[in-house]
Amino acid sequence: MSIIVNLDIVMAREKISLKELSKKVNISEQNLSKLKNCHVKAIRFTTLNAICQNLNCQPGDLLEFKSDC
Repeated sequence: MSIIVNLDIVMAREKISLKELSKKVNISEQNLSKLKNCHVKAIRFTTLNAICQNLNCQPGDLLEFKSDC
């Protein structure tokens, strides 16, 4: 089981750069990049809320569950 982060897809749809989003969400580009590339084990609800608010999306647009089967 794994969670896939589709942040790059939503960012492309909204035509926003990593740098611009990091400023709006108040999170470092490095940490946002780690999230985008699925190199994190957790995300705070406050961060998820800020990302969704700035990208005009739902959490389900960003996170996807894929079974390993």
